[in-house]
Amino acid sequence: MIPWEKLDTARIPGTDDELRLMRRGKEFSIMLGTNELMNSRLSGSEAALATLAAKKIEKVAKPHVLIGGLGMGFTLRAALAVLGNNAQIVVAELVPSVVAWARGPMAEIFGDSLSDPRVSIRESDVTEIIRSHRLKFDAILLDVDNGPEGLTRKANDALYSPSGLDAARTALRPGGVLAVWSSGPNAPFTKRLRGAGFDVNEVNVRATGRGGGARHVIWIATKN
Repeated sequence: MIPWEKLDTARIPGTDDELRLMRRGKEFSIMLGTNELMNSRLSGSEAALATLAAKKIEKVAKPHVLIGGLGMGFTLRAALAVLGNNAQIVVAELVPSVVAWARGPMAEIFGDSLSDPRVSIRESDVTEIIRSHRLKFDAILLDVDNGPEGLTRKANDALYSPSGLDAARTALRPGGVLAVWSSGPNAPFTKRLRGAGFDVNEVNVRATGRGGGARHVIWIATKN
């Protein structure tokens, strides 16, 4: 078996933790300690984050979408495939090295998605972008940390708090969608979404997207 090779490390802003970019043949993995945050072979649920949200805003002629977390680009590429030529997509990535990895070692995975004229990459905390806009986005897609129960950065909890959800609702246009990826269920978060004024649908999705792999959860919360 081909051994894993460490390509690079990256400090997570505001923490003492490091991400590690690993490669084994054509397979990539981003690790935090012993936890694998993402793997290039497992893209089904991250892609579903985009396709499920896009279905909710399919009648919007020129959708404005914010994606929190670039990762390995699964959500971005799925969004580009389904949103049409008039979409505008902002991707917020907190860790600059993740963007560098996308343009460097993982460029083959990303293809031409980063240079697509519909895409704008912001090396920024998605929380700051959300809080600085009002009635701006038709969809906000969050694949940040491990979901509402984070692993990488305590400050990410603010995204999923009542005030964070209120900010997301304010940043969304009427009928807009907040879609949130998580590695597992979280009943208190579902309750917070409803308390923030969203209509909520909780969807279970397999990691591979073909009925296999771990069970992940996506919340599709519509601004009512």
